[in-house]
Amino acid sequence: MTATQIPSPFDVLKSETDEPELVQIVIETPRGSRNKYKYDEKLHLFRLNCVLPAGSAFPYDFGYVPGTQAEDGDPIDVLVLMDQPAFTGCVVQARLIGVIEAEQTEDGKTERNDRLVAVAEEAHDWKDLLTLKDMNSNLLEELEQFFVSCNKLKKKEFKLIAHRGPNAAHKLLQTATNKTSQPRT
Repeated sequence: MTATQIPSPFDVLKSETDEPELVQIVIETPRGSRNKYKYDEKLHLFRLNCVLPAGSAFPYDFGYVPGTQAEDGDPIDVLVLMDQPAFTGCVVQARLIGVIEAEQTEDGKTERNDRLVAVAEEAHDWKDLLTLKDMNSNLLEELEQFFVSCNKLKKKEFKLIAHRGPNAAHKLLQTATNKTSQPRT
């Protein structure tokens, strides 16, 4: 950002909330959407990133934790479980329940591309979930396969490594938060 640019609220928003067990998540793509949106730091706007094929849609809201940097260089991704879809740009406070660990390969280059899973603080239907183990195993498998199939359509391989609980999710979040405090090389 140059000295004359005014930062967007999304550029200065942090992951922390007043309650230590909650994180702030910016929704990029609402549940049920075929359109995948992504925040563009240069434009300070959300832009259309891709369109899923007919019959495919995001199973839950998808976004990122602000003030983080995952291994792929982007903010860390989060799938948010809540009762109704939010909207692009909505900030949701949520509780981490786990992480889907994965590797993504594109053009022969493989890197980690994990997905945090969280429950919106205001959710009614999902509020009793404390860890991924509390989820219906079929639902968890469907979520994992959604990421595999979406990446396959973009000529990327998405290889599932494991799914872990909230402690692993918080460690991953802490690592991603610490990366943003270090200068990029």
